[in-house]
Amino acid sequence: MVAKRINGNKQKIAIYPGTFDPITRGHISLVQRAVHLFDQLIVAVSKNAGKAPLFSWNQRYLMVRKSLEGIPKVEVIKFDGLLAELARSLKARVIIRGLRAVSDFEFEFQMALMNRKMAREVETVFLMPSLSWVYLSSTVVKDIAVNGGDISTLVPPSVVTMMARKARQSKKNR
Repeated sequence: MVAKRINGNKQKIAIYPGTFDPITRGHISLVQRAVHLFDQLIVAVSKNAGKAPLFSWNQRYLMVRKSLEGIPKVEVIKFDGLLAELARSLKARVIIRGLRAVSDFEFEFQMALMNRKMAREVETVFLMPSLSWVYLSSTVVKDIAVNGGDISTLVPPSVVTMMARKARQSKKNR
């Protein structure tokens, strides 16, 4: 992908990376806010071999695409590898990261510094979620869903359906 020109200026491209296992309304809220700051937002679904996601990489990618369809200026991609290299290859100048609490900051700060070391031209921008989503994480959603709780206000309808399917499969495998 090559940066396009808008009115003679280079397009401002940002990347919002994540595992999105599953995507939540908190993630979507950050996307909706970030699109107002940049010309294009690339939501990058990470393979993330360091985690053991509930959903496959392809399932997560499809969930994110479905959840974000209709939001202008958003492109969803899959990626495996170093985020700094992805940003450089896409000519993105910004990495978007969400901070829910102070406890998120230390890890995110380390990652931002490492990404800056590898790609000096790329900045990390931290966005705080809307107050209504501060408590929300994919881990919380999975925990509620596998224990039979209602997640319909926390995730898009397509995710509710996929989580219900996973919960049924989990019960069958016990």
